[in-house]
Amino acid sequence: MSSLLKNLDWSYLGDLLLQVIPALLCIMVHEICHGVAAYALGDRTAADQGRLSLNPLRHIDPFGLLMLALFHFGWARPVSVDMRNFENPKRDMAITALAGPASNFVLAAALLFLFGLFYGSLGEGRPGQFVLRLLNTAAYLSIALGLFNLIPFPPLDGSKVLFSFLPDRLYLRLMVLERYGMFVLIVLVLLMNRLFAVSPVSAAAQAVYGVFFRIAVFADSLVR
Repeated sequence: MSSLLKNLDWSYLGDLLLQVIPALLCIMVHEICHGVAAYALGDRTAADQGRLSLNPLRHIDPFGLLMLALFHFGWARPVSVDMRNFENPKRDMAITALAGPASNFVLAAALLFLFGLFYGSLGEGRPGQFVLRLLNTAAYLSIALGLFNLIPFPPLDGSKVLFSFLPDRLYLRLMVLERYGMFVLIVLVLLMNRLFAVSPVSAAAQAVYGVFFRIAVFADSLVR
């Protein structure tokens, strides 16, 4: 048994954890902040359904998690929102939608600050290097998730912001299309991944990550 364990390729497990753990963290924060924003604006639906929990299993859409880990774009199980509980339904729905991507950018900034802060002390041994890679990967995935959800295409968060500027009748019609939009979006993104060496979503995420990485450099300078 011991010889079998020694011969196992643990690098595969490490690489898998480096994708799954950051993806779970990014998705959990994203969905919780949707629920918190809705709660603050008067809708308790997410809270009543237990979606303000720190348990990532309450927020996972298995296929969306797989897409985020493999292709750096994905989604979670959507938080239920009852617009009838909002004082201003269209405006408050847009704010609730924006809370998700905004939380991802804040999370990325915090993770990169920690990355820079502990880079010198954790960079020697394998456990420390694993933690640093975990922080760095989570920061990048969080940025990618935030940017992807800002695309103004239903059912992504950006569509709820864009649609809030439309007349009520058109707004309601477009919101109905949410249930079909994700299938179209998946096909479009996969097609772009085939057509381009670097997909537009990945290119945008890399550019924004480069700007955010200045936070890590600043944090590193604090302990030098």
